[in-house]
Amino acid sequence: MDYISNNKEAWEEAFNQRSKSWGNDISYRLKNEDFPFIEKVLVNELWNSDFTNKAVAQFCCNNGRELFSIMKFGATRGVGFDIAENMVAFANETAKELGVNCTFIATDMLKIDEQHHNSFDYIFVTIGALTWFKDLSMFFEKAAQCLKKGGRLIINEMHPVTNMLGATGEENYDEEVPNKLVNSYLRREPWIENSGIGYMSEKSYKSKTFYSYSHTLSHIVNAICRNSMCVSKLIEFDYDISGMFKELNNEGIPLSYILISQK
Repeated sequence: MDYISNNKEAWEEAFNQRSKSWGNDISYRLKNEDFPFIEKVLVNELWNSDFTNKAVAQFCCNNGRELFSIMKFGATRGVGFDIAENMVAFANETAKELGVNCTFIATDMLKIDEQHHNSFDYIFVTIGALTWFKDLSMFFEKAAQCLKKGGRLIINEMHPVTNMLGATGEENYDEEVPNKLVNSYLRREPWIENSGIGYMSEKSYKSKTFYSYSHTLSHIVNAICRNSMCVSKLIEFDYDISGMFKELNNEGIPLSYILISQK
């Protein structure tokens, strides 16, 4: 099964199905807010880094809004990679409108061209990216190849524990016990979905098939360490950044994290 090609078609369909208002606020918010579209804890962490004359990249950049926000820290050049061609075209148009030195490239993350190897001081991975890859070793191998020596990989993601929870609209979700664990932490089979991407479309629709995968925290850390990178910081948070588990905020359940590693 070529799950990556299937996901490409499903994501391009999802972007075409987006609501009329989704994405229209990018330029306004970037001009009127300090660092929109990225989590405050990530903003606080990035203040500890020097972006002067630095090149940054984002794997799975979607419509580019997070990378645009990160560029406000002072990086000289930004490159976003995403599999969906229509999202990339939208991001490139937005970059022109904003006058930001960002380029967006449509490609499978595992096949990023060698011209980008040893090119970036920082690579960012944000919420909802890792789940689309079956083999994280291959994903982090490409990240390591694209980083300069001493470069940093910065991840701000949903915590793997959230894969054990039911979410609103799922068959195993119990609204009276929202913290009920209903899925195995060690799940190996893919999640298969055909109901679209609700946060973009604001509706459910019969979509092309999305294939996604669960990864434990140890899988993530070990895949990074196997690829010439050392984990320097891991911070776990008990608040939700996905919008699916807000009722569990500040209840002591790990819901999100920041992980920083260095080549």
